[in-house]
Formats: sequence, structure tokens, C-alpha cells
Amino acid sequence: MENDNMRSTEEVCEAVRELGDALERVGSTLPSLGLDAVTLGVDPPRAPLVDLGRCPADTARQLTEALLKVYADCAPDPMGLMGSSGPAGSVDARHGKERGRG
Repeated sequence: MENDNMRSTEEVCEAVRELGDALERVGSTLPSLGLDAVTLGVDPPRAPLVDLGRCPADTARQLTEALLKVYADCAPDPMGLMGSSGPAGSVDARHGKERGRG
């Protein structure tokens, strides 16, 4: 059981490193990104959770914008409502304004 937990912890550490590297490549960071200390000490041992931590508002907005862009690029568009700026009437994450109108 301990070997499984160690392997899982190593996998979680790798996931944290990969996320940190990906964020760095897009010019962003989560200052508190790491392993969740509470789940490191549970009994019986299990793989720890990733603690995304706290971040400044501009970082939260960058992440929101990136997620919405990926969603807009990948989501099915059965009614043909998506354009290059995302769904018609969707909210711009940076400015809180509607896109695709006026």
C-alpha cells in the first residue's frame, strides 16, 4: 500500500510541475500552487490533492479567459452561434461585458 501511495504522490507532484510549467509558458502563475498539506498527512495514506492556492485577480481572469477560449474552440456548435469571439452574447472574462452584440 505504501508503494502505491508513493507512486500516487509522485504522480501528483508531476501534475503540479506540469501545470506550473504550462502556466509559465502562457505568462501566468499560481503563487500557492503545490500539494495540499492536509491530504499529505491523512491516515490511511492516499494520494494528496493539488492545492491551486490563491492568486491575484488578473491571474484568475487570465485563467478564465483561457478556459473559455478552449471551450469555445472545442465545444460543439449545433446552432451555429459560435463565432471567432465565442458564443453570441457571452461575457468577456476581462471586462464583464457581453461579446457579440452592439
